[in-house]
Amino acid sequence: MLNVSTQDLDPSPTGPVDVEQAEAALVERYPRLVRIAYLVLPPALGRNRRVLTAHALVQRSLPRRRVPGPRRAEDAVDPGYAYVRGEVLRQALVAGLPLRRLALPRRAQFPPLLPHVWGLRLFPRVGGADELALDQRLSRLSGPGRAAYVLRGLERQGDPEVLRVLASAGVEDPAAALAEADAVDTVDTVDTWDVSRGGADAGGPGAPAVDRPSVVGGQGRRSGGPGAAGGPDVPGTSGAGGPAGAGLGRTERPERVGEQGGPGRSGGRAGRLGGAGGAGGAGGAERGLGLGRSVPGTGSTAGPGRPASGAGSAAEPGYAAPGAGAETGPGRQVSGAGPAAGAGRQVPGAETTAGPWHRAPGAGATAGSGRPAPGTGVTAGSGGPAPGAEAAAGPRQPGAGAPGGPLGGTAPRRPRLSGAALLESDEFDPCALQARPTDLLRRRQHVRAGVTAVVALAVCGALLGLPGDGWGRDGAAAPSYARNPAAEAALDPAAVKRVGPAVWPGATRRDFSVWPARGDLAGDRALLRRALAVWARPGGAVQSSATPGTPVGPPMGPPQLLFAGRVDAVRVVLFHDGLRAVRYAEPVEGTAGVALDFARTDGADAVGSTALVVSRAAGNVRYLTAPWVRETAVRNLLLPAKEPYALARDAHGVTDPVPSPAQTKGCTRWNTLQTRDGSGLRLFTDLGELAPARLLWGRPAAPADATGPEAREAWARTACQLTTVRAHGVRSVNAWRFARQRLPEGAGLGAWLCTRAETWRGTGDRVLAQFLVPSPEVPAALAARSEGSPACGVRDPRVLAGVLWQAPGGNRYVLAAGSPDFASLEVSGGVEGRADGPVLAVRAGAGTEADLDGTLRDGTRRAALR
Repeated sequence: MLNVSTQDLDPSPTGPVDVEQAEAALVERYPRLVRIAYLVLPPALGRNRRVLTAHALVQRSLPRRRVPGPRRAEDAVDPGYAYVRGEVLRQALVAGLPLRRLALPRRAQFPPLLPHVWGLRLFPRVGGADELALDQRLSRLSGPGRAAYVLRGLERQGDPEVLRVLASAGVEDPAAALAEADAVDTVDTVDTWDVSRGGADAGGPGAPAVDRPSVVGGQGRRSGGPGAAGGPDVPGTSGAGGPAGAGLGRTERPERVGEQGGPGRSGGRAGRLGGAGGAGGAGGAERGLGLGRSVPGTGSTAGPGRPASGAGSAAEPGYAAPGAGAETGPGRQVSGAGPAAGAGRQVPGAETTAGPWHRAPGAGATAGSGRPAPGTGVTAGSGGPAPGAEAAAGPRQPGAGAPGGPLGGTAPRRPRLSGAALLESDEFDPCALQARPTDLLRRRQHVRAGVTAVVALAVCGALLGLPGDGWGRDGAAAPSYARNPAAEAALDPAAVKRVGPAVWPGATRRDFSVWPARGDLAGDRALLRRALAVWARPGGAVQSSATPGTPVGPPMGPPQLLFAGRVDAVRVVLFHDGLRAVRYAEPVEGTAGVALDFARTDGADAVGSTALVVSRAAGNVRYLTAPWVRETAVRNLLLPAKEPYALARDAHGVTDPVPSPAQTKGCTRWNTLQTRDGSGLRLFTDLGELAPARLLWGRPAAPADATGPEAREAWARTACQLTTVRAHGVRSVNAWRFARQRLPEGAGLGAWLCTRAETWRGTGDRVLAQFLVPSPEVPAALAARSEGSPACGVRDPRVLAGVLWQAPGGNRYVLAAGSPDFASLEVSGGVEGRADGPVLAVRAGAGTEADLDGTLRDGTRRAALR
């Protein structure tokens, strides 16, 4: 193997390659390029896919623009062909890589899109056993190894050129690929001559020492022993006779394919000199040119009409030196002691035959006739030995003549083709193809399945595209899933209920049912249709919310329109169906960000239907007030002494934006909506829902709006606790001072508040028990919390709670208080104590845990609120 520096592997371009130049090279040598790709692709792909992939790789090898030429000055190809060949090799090597789970697949690793053949399988013509054997040997190589073998055998490149081309094609170790090709050459060195007969394997004097011919690009080499016949001549062989026995039983290094002219052409390098001459003739030189012929000497061959140097050589065709035993032309035999050259030529003997029907006297053999000569000679060529030839001739002596035929008496085989000749055969030609059908039954099944799928898709598309069920008409709504008269009427914008502005003054009741339809877009039917469709079928992109316990299904009939207009760059529609208030919002620009909110409002009276949230933007909230609301104002609940400021409204009843406490993280300001109607002032707060919650103050049996001074002072210290009931479907929140307690150590008078948040659904009410110290700046302390309890409500106005309090002097006490119905209180566990009446104070240590119970005036035991 040649040792080549890695510095020589980097291609140094000598000039750019145009697209037109590469295209001309591809078109001119398209069959050659496709054959290269077919041979380099792994045989595991199958012949049909290898054929199509080879054509696809070649057709994708054109550059998109001018590229540097990949050839050196010593290359014998034009730069266009060199570039296209390099691209074909690179893609073929990539196509042979396995697909890995984490690696990004390459285009060449997938089946080709073009060219593509439907209903047929294409494959090259079937060759013989030699082609099959070569294909099996190539299948055991890696992709770079096959590429190296193809470059040497098909492209006639030497080792330096092969290494450079492989390196430019992306091969990491070109030398290893060349070693794989050498291994194929070694495996290909098969002995086609039977050395087990006639003492041929003895290897001693007088026995023909036949070496295995190396098939490397079509050439072989053998060496003989002293005075031995070299066997049939092969182009490029060398043999030597003589006592020295040079090269006995050893296979010479095979010729490189890249250093030869290919099959049927003259080689590019002279053969090696034979050994020293011995008995029977002097040593001769030989050159592997085409089909070699025997020359005078011991086992030496030369090209047609070209004599080898040495004793007894023929000077020109048709001339034989006496005693040389070699022939120089077909059908002419010169007697001597050398071996026969090729099938059908004279085996060394004692006499010369000038033609197929002439035999000179002596114990010779006929050359090329295939018939045994009379006497002791044998026939050289396709015939076997004459009867009695061995007995007549006696034991073979060195130089005395070998048995007829190349195998020493056996029938000769067909000459073995070389590796290069096999690469040029039709077995590896992806341009000369045969066609066969694919699996007909499976193809019929696939066609039926495909037709069924297409029909199903067409039917589904037709159903989705029916009038009235498109996506553009209904905006962000999902496809319709129900068809009945009630549903169709509910989605008809013309059927939406509208109340006139003169209805509510004369109505017997005031609630959402008498709100007039307001807004500058109340007549926009397209907007109403989109709102109704999204309400009935909200799509995946719709941001939907609902208070707990509120159904979100479509309306049972045409809903009532409350408002439709543009607010804060958003088109808003408000509906009411008797049970729910529904808000639909879509941006003015674009279709993204559609929102749909549901709030339960059944049982609303004139106060409960005072206002609805119509818009939320940038931390602010806008309200749509009832038509009977006369004034609107904003009051900060944390500043009870500060007067509220007026809140303006437009002609449709929409207020100006107000900072909402529901969207703030801290508790530095708690803005509430204060309204005035015909019966007095109302106070509402936003808890993140569509309907604001009403704030009340007083005993559960008779609460009033928290607009008085005492109520405002109490709510100023408990307003921050409203965050615990945010987004809970709250209808109203009532605060009630159920007890006052004189604190130990003269710390003042404390107060106990019970805050109850009632929901629109009637269940899930939340109750908070809070303790207020004498300082008005200190917020209330949360003593107990309960959900679903009837305590502190109309049904059960009783409540009991306790806290661990630290006096100004540092002592700790367990403080407890109950509603006026409690006759006594008792604490147990970490601290023991009992007190008559609804309040209790017991000295306790740090971290004390105790159980609190109370006894009502009727003797019933009650536990503390939990």
